[in-house]
Amino acid sequence: MTILIFKIILVLAVFGITMLVAMYSTWAERKVSAVMQDRVGPNRAGPLGLLQPVADGIKMFTKEELIPEGSNRWLFILGPGIAMLTALLTGAVIPWGGDVSIGGEVFALQITDINIGILYLFGVVSVGVYGIMIGGWASNNKYSLLGALRASSQMISYEVAMGLSIISLVMMTGSLSLREIVAQQDSGFANVAYQPIAFLIFLICAFAETNRAPFDLPECETELIGGYHTEYSSMKLGLFLFAEYINMFISSAIMVSLFWGGYNFPFQHELGLSANALASVQTVVFFGKVFFFIFFFMWVRWTLPRFRYDQLMNLGWKVLLPLSLLNIFVTGVVMYLNGSLK
Repeated sequence: MTILIFKIILVLAVFGITMLVAMYSTWAERKVSAVMQDRVGPNRAGPLGLLQPVADGIKMFTKEELIPEGSNRWLFILGPGIAMLTALLTGAVIPWGGDVSIGGEVFALQITDINIGILYLFGVVSVGVYGIMIGGWASNNKYSLLGALRASSQMISYEVAMGLSIISLVMMTGSLSLREIVAQQDSGFANVAYQPIAFLIFLICAFAETNRAPFDLPECETELIGGYHTEYSSMKLGLFLFAEYINMFISSAIMVSLFWGGYNFPFQHELGLSANALASVQTVVFFGKVFFFIFFFMWVRWTLPRFRYDQLMNLGWKVLLPLSLLNIFVTGVVMYLNGSLK
């Protein structure tokens, strides 16, 4: 019973933190762009504009709901729902911190630890493509459909290179469990020291998967108006936009877990902290790493120009895909020479 209660609390906590981080990522995005462009940014709604995300939410909920004539009503509503649901489901297998002890029982700060956690992540992410495709098709708008086709082909293309980049990491760690991969980085170097190419490929693919600049081609307004969500308004549009920020947060958390030691940090066991105190510090360290990558996503967006679509596809199929296959081959050769691969 205690385990069930703890899991329910953890699910609510992860859901609340994910929504809060995504909400204030919109505020941080504007502040980061303002600093880079020598502007002030949001400064009217609350101190330092901190209530701006709340004002945006109220605006989204109170705007008029529009469903285009001739559209498929139920699929039109289902599209943003799928995009939001898949974005939230990915947080279930991420280890947010170490183990805590409550009433003599030890609990992991992870909703569920399944031995195929990486496959679960890729399975959920692949379903997210349907939300975009359904939303664009159900709108009964040729520009929305073209935007959906663009977004779907982009995400599927970069999922291939992303998945292959992880294979070399799985070969090295011998596990598909995120918690096991994080635990292996407890002592010694983080996985990025052994798999820098895999990390670089994964990072680039993460930009394309989350539709972030310089790969934000699905929303290329100069050609396709608003892309796959051109016909959406009110909170249905908000769900599509919000899912992007959730995906950015979750992608950062996955990169930290796979390549940057997760919640581990140097000399953590030499501090002499109790299990609960250490778990608290580890959680803070984990979110610190995640927030750095969120900042990096924003930094790149306001620094690099947008790719052309042919450049986007050439990079995915002609550069990242062969590079990820080469990395798998090199990893296999090195493991064989070291005697870890028979």
